[in-house]
Amino acid sequence: MSGTVTHIDAMTLNGTKDGQISISTIAQPYGEKSESVVSIGISLQAKSEEPDWKVHIPKANIAQVIEALEKAKVEI
Repeated sequence: MSGTVTHIDAMTLNGTKDGQISISTIAQPYGEKSESVVSIGISLQAKSEEPDWKVHIPKANIAQVIEALEKAKVEI
């Protein structure tokens, strides 16, 4: 994977001793002319080099994902 990574934020992963959620943007993640994505990484240990899990969300879908997450928060 290529692209320019910009760190946005990191927060403690609730329910873990040292886990972390990290949010970044990646410009041209899959090569020239590919659309930017938001990368959400989950690390069980904050100091790890690579997240244990990650998802890339196209910027065009951010509003829909936020809306779904807000609905999920109410359902819990």
